[in-house]
Amino acid sequence: MTEIPEHLRKRAEAARAKAAEKAAAGGGEEAATPAEPSGEAAASSGEAGKIPAHLLERSKSARARKAEGEAAPAAAPAAAASGGGLATAVADAAPPPTATGPGGHTQRLLTVVKAGSIQDVKATPVDKVHTWPHLLAVEFVAALVVTAFTLIFSIFVNAPLLELANLNETPNPSKAPWYFLGLQELLTMFHPMVAGVTIPGMGIFLLILAPYVDRNPSNKPEDRKFAVSLFTVQLMFWAVLVIIGSFFRGPGFNFIAPWTQGLFFEL
Repeated sequence: MTEIPEHLRKRAEAARAKAAEKAAAGGGEEAATPAEPSGEAAASSGEAGKIPAHLLERSKSARARKAEGEAAPAAAPAAAASGGGLATAVADAAPPPTATGPGGHTQRLLTVVKAGSIQDVKATPVDKVHTWPHLLAVEFVAALVVTAFTLIFSIFVNAPLLELANLNETPNPSKAPWYFLGLQELLTMFHPMVAGVTIPGMGIFLLILAPYVDRNPSNKPEDRKFAVSLFTVQLMFWAVLVIIGSFFRGPGFNFIAPWTQGLFFEL
């Protein structure tokens, strides 16, 4: 609730003191009544453009209540001499209006401020780490372990090498290493341009495009259905071609059943 300015309060007190002096000198209620509006008029003329109207009305009602409370003891002897007419009039007077603001409210809410600090000094936790040393150190240790295992394995196990190549005898079937058998299988079905450039190029392009199409940052497989499906389809496509070229191709690279004609495949 807004308080009354200090200079208005002092001016009102001076006007009440002057009215009390005149009432004590014998002026009674008639002398005190004109003095009050004069102070109010002076206050209103000097501050009408600065103080809201509801504040002026509130200060006027407060001064009126205080003036009535101070004038009642001074006017008691005169009221007793005249027969108690003034006391009856004061007692029967209506109670002063309650001082309220706009809309009838007695309190005003300025703003609501949430509790908490203005600046967040703590760093927000994230699930990311730097490449060095967290990733590269683990990869370096893994490379050392694989190298040591390969070295120890090569000491105790001989490589399954075949005999020297004979220019006068071509092996039948002549198969590529297992990791190229998928491409060799495509060459038996399509034109070399389609089998060697178009189909592998489309697969590589789709794998490059996958991170830009599926931008979900989650690491859960159920949230990355597009990326997981694309990689699974390509992996199964190539695995099926390798299996067919390894176990289901015989002499002349013809289609055979391995459980009846045997295996024509060597590591």
